[in-house]
Amino acid sequence: MTNAELILEAKKAREFSYSPYSNHPVGAALLTKSGKIYHGCNIENAGYGPTNCAERTAFFKAVSEGVKDFTAIAIVGGKADGELVFCSPCGVCRQALVEFCDPKSFVVYLGTSKEDYKGYLLEELFP
Repeated sequence: MTNAELILEAKKAREFSYSPYSNHPVGAALLTKSGKIYHGCNIENAGYGPTNCAERTAFFKAVSEGVKDFTAIAIVGGKADGELVFCSPCGVCRQALVEFCDPKSFVVYLGTSKEDYKGYLLEELFP
């Protein structure tokens, strides 16, 4: 799986976002060490607390199936009626990533297209 392909998988996941309050759909594609991809999208709620980010949705799907070995995640987002922008994980998502991933080797890709993306080691985002 190339970085560009992982970005495209995150774009596919974004299509399922439920984001009527922020109008900011986000998609994530979580890559396991075995090469399987878990997709996630943000799922909002009028009561902010029950809202779940795309990154955690992907992680929760994987962990609920017994998978806990990951290599990378791609994240894409932006206004529903606008262009994609670089969307970095929130603090809660960064904490969830650190729970299951090696900060020195796990890579977080933020992208707007398969040609336009940035990669960060998790330790850069959560020192």
